[in-house]
Amino acid sequence: MDGYQPAVETSGLLSQPRWYAVRTRSRHEKLVAKQLQTQGIESFLPVVTQTHNWSDRRKQVEMPLFSGYAFLRMIHSPDDRVRVLRTQGVVSFVGVQGTGTPIPDHQIEYIKTLVASRIPYEERPFLRVGQRVRVRGGALDGVQGILVAENGDRSLVLSVEPIQRSLYVRVAGYDVEAV
Repeated sequence: MDGYQPAVETSGLLSQPRWYAVRTRSRHEKLVAKQLQTQGIESFLPVVTQTHNWSDRRKQVEMPLFSGYAFLRMIHSPDDRVRVLRTQGVVSFVGVQGTGTPIPDHQIEYIKTLVASRIPYEERPFLRVGQRVRVRGGALDGVQGILVAENGDRSLVLSVEPIQRSLYVRVAGYDVEAV
């Protein structure tokens, strides 16, 4: 069985390749993805096509969807980790103390599906249910509260703490940002 490598046993679980994100130096995302591929490490760099206007021309340019990040799939061994960190343009693994936190396969597949679909989309800041947020624009501009979700519908809870009362307002369609 030439070329066969069994999965590594770690803590009783078979270690399979997992997706990880790495931080890259500014404008090094494409270089990092290409170098990882050259090293035999599966990489993924989602890109979005943007129109850039210069004084003399307009040009379609592919830009990284997540500026400063690239994704790779590997078995997280000390040797491979060092090899990735030595790749030109790689700053660190994303995770606690730069060790690398695995990304569930389905999250990467969802991004691949969306990018391949050519359906319009925009990057948004990551907001967590329970996080304090502020509404930007519209009739509720500047209003702050706690983001909640009920039946998949985003809403904002506004609280008057001294009287221990709250109001609940739907913010679907409003732009909200973390405070």
